[in-house]
Amino acid sequence: MKNRIKKHLRRKKQEPVSSEAPGRITNDTVAAHREEVLGDARKYIYPLRHSKHRLVVITLSILGIAAIAFLTYTTIALYKLQNTSEFMYRVTQVVPFPIARTGSSFVSYEDYLFEINHYTHYYRTQQQLDFTSDAGQRQLAEFKKRALDKVVNDAYIKKVAKEKGIKVSDKEVDDQIKVVREQNRLGGSDRELETVLEDFWGWSIDDFKRSLKQQLLAQKVLSNLDTDAHGRADAAYAQLQGGKDFQTLAREVSEDPSTKANGGDYGFQIDKTNRDISATVVSALFTLKPGEYSKVIDAGYGLEIVKNVEQKEDKIKAAHIVFNFKNINEYLNDIKDKEKTRVYIHP
Repeated sequence: MKNRIKKHLRRKKQEPVSSEAPGRITNDTVAAHREEVLGDARKYIYPLRHSKHRLVVITLSILGIAAIAFLTYTTIALYKLQNTSEFMYRVTQVVPFPIARTGSSFVSYEDYLFEINHYTHYYRTQQQLDFTSDAGQRQLAEFKKRALDKVVNDAYIKKVAKEKGIKVSDKEVDDQIKVVREQNRLGGSDRELETVLEDFWGWSIDDFKRSLKQQLLAQKVLSNLDTDAHGRADAAYAQLQGGKDFQTLAREVSEDPSTKANGGDYGFQIDKTNRDISATVVSALFTLKPGEYSKVIDAGYGLEIVKNVEQKEDKIKAAHIVFNFKNINEYLNDIKDKEKTRVYIHP
């Protein structure tokens, strides 16, 4: 019995043991299983990649078509229909459409609509003008011509300013606003100023500063170009310094026909809120004592020498000697002849 058991065990020991026994986990079985799983997943991954690619292509195509359609629409609206709506104004603030070309420089369509919008806002809200009426359409058409002339002139003015190194700083703009506000011409607080600008022109304070900056630049350029006016004013000031009577000199050389015969006398009492006189002139006048006269003042439209004739509290009796600047077009026309203007609309 014992021998038979030993013999059976020897046979069992000699039988080979399979390394691939069912249920046993090895590196090979794990790798095979992983490949089987990945193989099934690839059937879904590759179509998904293809779908993403198509989605990107389709999206870009739609965006491209939309952009072309938008540019086509805005081009027709601006250049053919000459649409001046608020929407088109916002579009021109983003897309730099030109309205004209001066020499090698382009004039922005946005500058033109900026002028149109504050004009239409004022007449619509303050004058109750109906721009859909025949009269309103005629008036708008006339202003469009003036607005186009202005932005073209502004472009030439900027060109001259750049050549001559003439600039207007933000401080100069703020100082000018301060002078005007001290005379209560634009309200006494920031809030009042914002309200006045919005109600009358549809402007923000930044819009107002933008317009004022261009105005000051035009005045500086004109003052720089009109050397004859400066020569006449300086000669008159020298005569006053030499003892010449102010009234007599005003009758002889002043270029203000309404006051010249009266020795430069304004003919009315002036206070700080007087809106008939340049804010710069009023500011200078109130720095003078009775009997004193100022140096030559650049009032923007010309040069002035003012005199405090008599003062009672906050009112002054005054006289002035004026030297008018030439029309700036007399200087710009020569530049325009050399650097032609090409306008893209015909209002």
